[in-house]
Amino acid sequence: MTQSLSNLSQHMLDAARKAGADAADALAVDGTSLSITVREGALEQAERSEGITIGLRVLVGQRQACVSSSDTKPHILAQMAERAVAMAREAPEDPHVGLADPDQLATDLDTSRLELFDPSDEPDPAALQQDATRAEAAALRNPGISQVQSASARYGRRRVHLAASNGFSAGYSRSDRGLSCVAISGTGAEMERDYDFDSCVFQADLRDAEAIGTLAAERAVERRGARKPKTGAFPVLFDERIANSLIGSLLQAVNGSVIARGSSWLRDCIGEEVLPKGLSLIEDPHRPRVTGSRLFDAEGLQTARRAIVDDGVLTGWTLDLATARKLDMQSTANAGAGPGSPPSPSLSNVSLTQGDQSRADLIKQMGTGLLVTSMIGSTINPNTGDYSRGAAGFWVENGEITYPVNECTVAGNLRDMLRSIVPANDGRTHLSRVVPSLLVEGLTLAGD
Repeated sequence: MTQSLSNLSQHMLDAARKAGADAADALAVDGTSLSITVREGALEQAERSEGITIGLRVLVGQRQACVSSSDTKPHILAQMAERAVAMAREAPEDPHVGLADPDQLATDLDTSRLELFDPSDEPDPAALQQDATRAEAAALRNPGISQVQSASARYGRRRVHLAASNGFSAGYSRSDRGLSCVAISGTGAEMERDYDFDSCVFQADLRDAEAIGTLAAERAVERRGARKPKTGAFPVLFDERIANSLIGSLLQAVNGSVIARGSSWLRDCIGEEVLPKGLSLIEDPHRPRVTGSRLFDAEGLQTARRAIVDDGVLTGWTLDLATARKLDMQSTANAGAGPGSPPSPSLSNVSLTQGDQSRADLIKQMGTGLLVTSMIGSTINPNTGDYSRGAAGFWVENGEITYPVNECTVAGNLRDMLRSIVPANDGRTHLSRVVPSLLVEGLTLAGD
């Protein structure tokens, strides 16, 4: 690349003005990703991608359009701007679109304190292959494992710069590392699968490959002999690995886009209790060494820590500028955007209050019920919160795990489910979403 992302973004803005745009913002992303997968001790798949993607959003009056490209030649930038302006002039008017006012823009732009980028050299593909091979070998050392479906290691880095005609201009660098292993126990119709993974910003923080392979194997072996559970109303404990999906349903319901459409089961619930008293759901976009952290959003607004749910009570919505204007509210600095799309509300790091009991304690407390460790499919009515998902895990009798289960359905209503949750203390604090195992009373199970 022969020019900085800052200069490139400015060139896009200049082209937009020349083409007739009243306002514009430009996003430039320069990234590299590398992924290695091994199987049976040999390289199965190697993928590498690198390049730059640019995006331009233009506004002509109250009309907007977005275009993107991977070509940064000057004449291409001019063509992009001309095409975007032509598209905007044909688009329907939207009274809510528009850039931030200059006095709304972020002033704290030094992302170095967030430690989002590992400055060490990009790993050699052979090193990633070695990590994946070690994870696979560790899983295969378990005599109950018949095969490893995949073991993968990945690396990625991105440089991002956002600029707008309102005067905003800032960027940051971000990196990530990941390692996963999927193990299979049994053969034929008796096969059962489970996994383990880790993901972080710095290589030094990544869990050891052998530990990941070993745990994936142990989990797969524990699932041998799975059968359908009883049908009826029972407590359900959502394991930490999938509890985030339950809280994710709440986060989706408070997204400003669905609120503005009137299609959320929480649309009239600001100021009401949606979680048990004592539990809060906190967004903190400034946590160091966490992949979702950011000092400013995709519209240049300063991000800040906020309570989405405070002591059980819903405090507000997740908003960008457009949805805030639609709802006659203020943006919560939650705009997210890609090079080819306009801003929309999105979240960064979210943490649920952790409990004072372990997962094992909650298993004893639940008596008889289901420990869910994986889920498939999803039927959630966005207007009513009615919830139904396929599940697998372990049956619990008298506070003890007795046998693995599969092919069952867990059903209930999210309003009732979330107001009764009891959290464990096992949330992994280095992840962007920190949600511990969650015990929910009185769900309906469909099994035998």
